Amino acid sequence: MSKLAPEDKFIDFSDYGRPIARKIAAILKNTKATPIHVTLAFGVSGLLAIYCIFKEYYWAAAFFLILKSILDAADGELSRQKNTPSYVGRYLDSIFDIILNFLLFLSIGYLSNNPLWLTFVAFICVQLQGTLYNYYYVILRNITVGGDNTSKVFEQKAPTAFPGEKQKSVNIMFVIFNVLYGFFDRFVQALDANAHRSKNYPSWFMSFVSVYGLGFQLLIVSVMLILGYQNFIVIFFIGYTVLLPIMILIRKSLNEYTKRLS
Repeated sequence: MSKLAPEDKFIDFSDYGRPIARKIAAILKNTKATPIHVTLAFGVSGLLAIYCIFKEYYWAAAFFLILKSILDAADGELSRQKNTPSYVGRYLDSIFDIILNFLLFLSIGYLSNNPLWLTFVAFICVQLQGTLYNYYYVILRNITVGGDNTSKVFEQKAPTAFPGEKQKSVNIMFVIFNVLYGFFDRFVQALDANAHRSKNYPSWFMSFVSVYGLGFQLLIVSVMLILGYQNFIVIFFIGYTVLLPIMILIRKSLNEYTKRLS
């Protein structure tokens, strides 16, 4: 099952690993491998990328960052192909993402001699960028006919566990997820509080917003590492946040335009 109906699909610049991810999922479909196994694999790939950065093996670091992005898509693909949706897996995926992001920028900031506070600001910026993309994308997935609604626009309470997983496990993962993501979700939602009431998310706009997706962010990091620009990664992602208010303004303008036409 696709996350979106055919008419709502868009060019997602952060999802370049999807074709390979589908092939990986197809290979694993009839095996004992579970989506959580794939999630653990992308966690290992992320840690290997961080290790390679410390060793200054930048080509290897780029490889493992791209592999992490591919496996990040493969766990969801495997879940859909096996028809085994899981909130535990969904939360574990997101928890791994934010922890790996923090460790990634901590290592880059340390090796480039950036002050800790500036590195932390870059991490916050990266998370806000990704949160805006996810906010709009999850809204689109929830309003599209037949879309994947495992992720909710507003994570206010623990969802009911799917068959095959324990409610207690879902509750625990939900709490951890909210501790890690609560600030970012509430901040972005406050910036564009009425986004969920709009159904106007044209494909060109979603493609634009997708440059804030984690996959594209990691691609930028990979390219900068390979080109020898590792000392500028922290500053770049702070400056990259300038697109955030522009995207929100465009989204609001699209909504106003739709109202005038109706």
